[in-house]
Amino acid sequence: MKNKSVLVTGASRGIGKACALVFARHGYQVFINCKSSLGELHLVRDEILSHGGMCQCVPGDISRSSEVACIFQQISNTCGGLDVLVNNAGVAYIGLLTDMTDTDWETVLGTNLSSVFYCSRAAVPYMVSKKSGRIINISSMWGTSGASCEAAYSAAKSGVNGLTRALAKELAPSNIQVNAIACGVIDTAMNAQLSEEDRLLLMDEVPAGRFGTPEEVAELVIDLAEHHNYMTGQVIGLDGGFI
Repeated sequence: MKNKSVLVTGASRGIGKACALVFARHGYQVFINCKSSLGELHLVRDEILSHGGMCQCVPGDISRSSEVACIFQQISNTCGGLDVLVNNAGVAYIGLLTDMTDTDWETVLGTNLSSVFYCSRAAVPYMVSKKSGRIINISSMWGTSGASCEAAYSAAKSGVNGLTRALAKELAPSNIQVNAIACGVIDTAMNAQLSEEDRLLLMDEVPAGRFGTPEEVAELVIDLAEHHNYMTGQVIGLDGGFI
């Protein structure tokens, strides 16, 4: 029996890297993607290979449908298609809505939301043919509650949540589960851009008294990939009690 396959987008660091490593430990053929941090992506691949895992880099800008098509052609050539898709790639913008340029808006929406659509659309036909598959979207608590000075990011993640619920209904007859994880404040490079003062203030707002770790998100991702056949269309909070 062939090994299961997974694509993790935004896998050069943080949550994506943690997900890639945990899938490799579970014996998956792992495809990892990012747009620009290719050196870091290769280090993730090398780490997986050094422990006897299976990994292939499929770099590209997944906010562009043409590049997604090329990525999925590489996957098809290797193993036919995906058993699991982890839509993790994301980018933040912190600032007033009135200060955002058109390019800023398009970048945030493209990376956080359009990429989920393009990758899911490419992954679904193979999953439907197999009558099996999992799509796991990495969302945010701000997609539920909204965040001041993160309007575009909040809008994009809200869109991810809506897409998750709708696609789950569409694909349930084909035994494909679609769920999202609404992350709270996770200790990643995205949040490392905050000043130490802002980090401490934000931590004070988390009832758990700390930030989450990428590994904790990855543990939930692999659990959703391996279990819970009847769970679909859910946006699962992982935020230390923030919301």
